[in-house]
Amino acid sequence: MKQFVLRCALAVFTGAVMAPVVWAAPGYSFQTVISPGDPAFTQLLGINNSGTIAGYFGDGSVVPNNGFTLVLPNSYTPENFPGSTQTQVIGINNTGWTAGFYVDSAMPGVTHGFTYNGSFTNVDAPGTAFNQILGINDGFTAVGYSSLDPTGMTLQKSYMVSGTTFTYLDGFLPVGVGNNQAVGINNAGLVVGFYADSIGVLHGYLFNGATATTLDYMGGMGTQAFGINNKGEIVGDYTDSMGVMHGFTYQGGIWSTVDDPAGVPGSTVINGVNDLGQIVGFYVDANGNTDGFVGTPTPEPGSLVLMGSGILGLAGVLSRKINL
Repeated sequence: MKQFVLRCALAVFTGAVMAPVVWAAPGYSFQTVISPGDPAFTQLLGINNSGTIAGYFGDGSVVPNNGFTLVLPNSYTPENFPGSTQTQVIGINNTGWTAGFYVDSAMPGVTHGFTYNGSFTNVDAPGTAFNQILGINDGFTAVGYSSLDPTGMTLQKSYMVSGTTFTYLDGFLPVGVGNNQAVGINNAGLVVGFYADSIGVLHGYLFNGATATTLDYMGGMGTQAFGINNKGEIVGDYTDSMGVMHGFTYQGGIWSTVDDPAGVPGSTVINGVNDLGQIVGFYVDANGNTDGFVGTPTPEPGSLVLMGSGILGLAGVLSRKINL
């Protein structure tokens, strides 16, 4: 298990008793986002520190997938790979580069990964039949997965890609895993994703460049990690012991359930998080439509809750070890 150590130098106080200091897990103020391109289906999948959002509209059947970036409240910029029949924009970094995948016009269509910075670059691992790029950091390292199955339903394998160098991550996962995907990456090179075990149960994972740690929401029946910011906050979804899905955030060993109250129970998915703690995702509403959402933390990240009063003479260093 990897340990993170938090050390806080404390000044000397005299004359009264200082209250305990507790880091407060934020609540969220939610904003629903419905694309005018398809009011029945919008997914928001990534957000950068400028608040620019990556996503797409269209369920892929009635309305084709159409990628976009969005600056709230309603400034949409279309982003579709030239000649494609479907495009999803999944990840966005702080320089504005995006990443995603598209389906070409062949019969049947082939799924390819891409990055975009004003022009599109196709990203396919050599010798594969199916690729999706799902995240990108500020160093332009992207993550995703490939498959030898043209449908992409089986034989999924996680990878990182920098330039033309692909590094597969499935060998760091437990022996006997099935499908696995790398979905998010931060500037430290920490990668999150998920895998199916030998009996099909889903588990999140965190890869630190040398080892992969399994992430399972306590008491849950399945966990998927989709995004990570530069502060190490991880987001995704999990299924509870009653079989109901929820969104989650995870940081410093603390799991928090986060469900958009506008969604029907069991429908919230959190897919992206920026360094301000803003989250994006989607849910199903009471009419059966898929709606995007943005969640802004309240109070702001890093706010302290002070309990009690007075000051106690304190000096030294407080250390806290968090096991992952």
